[in-house]
Amino acid sequence: MGQTRFSDKEIEWKNLISEIAAGSESALKSLYNDTISIVYALVSRIVSNKDEADEVALDVYKYVWDKASDYDPMRSSPSTWLIMIARSRAIDKIRQRSSRIRFESTIENDVVNNKPDSEDSFMAIEKRKLVQEALLQLSPKQRRVIELAYFYQLSQSEISNMLDMPIGSVKSTIRLAMVKLKESLKIFKEDE
Repeated sequence: MGQTRFSDKEIEWKNLISEIAAGSESALKSLYNDTISIVYALVSRIVSNKDEADEVALDVYKYVWDKASDYDPMRSSPSTWLIMIARSRAIDKIRQRSSRIRFESTIENDVVNNKPDSEDSFMAIEKRKLVQEALLQLSPKQRRVIELAYFYQLSQSEISNMLDMPIGSVKSTIRLAMVKLKESLKIFKEDE
């Protein structure tokens, strides 16, 4: 594979990324100032929401700060690398939004459709309360991972990336949380 030829601006950005990898905050600021208009234009086109676009754009530069040492100029130009990061983060934001909306809609429908006018709906409401209480028994970290996995339907690797947590820790946190929940909810087994 031959050496990729970069424009002067791309060479400058490549050098800034190298400095960021070495821990230079001023290099990050320079890269941000030079590229934010490109990143923000792409992100805002994808997410179509100003607040979310602001959040995603900042997340792109946090990622650059964390992963600058992984950048390989033989694989892509700095602008292509930034665009790929921005696109990926924006799509993740849309997935999060649609999962959150589905979850909130499901909860809303459950509340509307489960009026305590029969024994079945009363039991469903009581079970929901027990599940909510069981979730409150989990540590905040365990509860967050369970919510992301089961309510937002994120994969373990997506949770790992989102929470900046090793995949093994995500797996063990889910496993321990499920053991706790199973113990807290064993009353359901006794009712059957």
